[in-house]
Amino acid sequence: MNSPDAERKNWFDQGGQAYARFRPEYPPALAAYLASLVPDTALAVDVGCGNGQLSKLLASHFEAVAGFDPSEDQIAHAAPQENVVYGCAPAEELPLPSRSASLITAAQAAHWFDLPRFYAEVRRVAAPDAILALVSYGVLRLGGELGTRFEQFYWDEIGPYWPAERKLVDSGYSTIDFPFSELQGPPIAIELEWRLEEFLGYLSTWSAVRSAREAGREDLLHRFAADIAEPWGDPTTRHSITWPINMRIGRA
Repeated sequence: MNSPDAERKNWFDQGGQAYARFRPEYPPALAAYLASLVPDTALAVDVGCGNGQLSKLLASHFEAVAGFDPSEDQIAHAAPQENVVYGCAPAEELPLPSRSASLITAAQAAHWFDLPRFYAEVRRVAAPDAILALVSYGVLRLGGELGTRFEQFYWDEIGPYWPAERKLVDSGYSTIDFPFSELQGPPIAIELEWRLEEFLGYLSTWSAVRSAREAGREDLLHRFAADIAEPWGDPTTRHSITWPINMRIGRA
């Protein structure tokens, strides 16, 4: 039987702060690994930084971090940190001096870029032997019946509402042009234990969910929420969720 609470509550109407609240955090191991590759730790630049999830991790390893995103709303929700500065700017036009950045990252963002223009900008701002890292995390993994129902939702139900660029994320950016001397990164994953509210709150940040709502398919979303609530059990129960991290890393 479906949970009455899950049917009544609009889990997908989380408001403008949902991205900052529910997006999974990158593990510290990711920032530590990227920092181990660079020629120096003077400046890291996080492009398409969103609310600064990766920026703040890089701050532990670099003297200064600059995070840029074209969305003023995302920058407004970035948590202040002493050696991190944020600004609104597109990936293709970074307000930085030439040859200034030792590390340039783009986490869960490169699929939105004009890649030839972005790569030209990377070459301009990169210090000698700088590192470029395009980071993405794949489709989340849940165990058992939860995983089976989620995969049906992801691929078959919400799938048609994803923008075409999402396929690049699903492939770990493996199909994009990457004209740099490439390095192979170690296996790293995001591993969390979430309550039902956190899980569905994360889904509410998806562009596909927004598109489905705009298309009048709230029924699809509510049906999934009710279906997943039954095998989830008590909504406060925490279930293990894993996202594999994919990286394209090169010397710029």
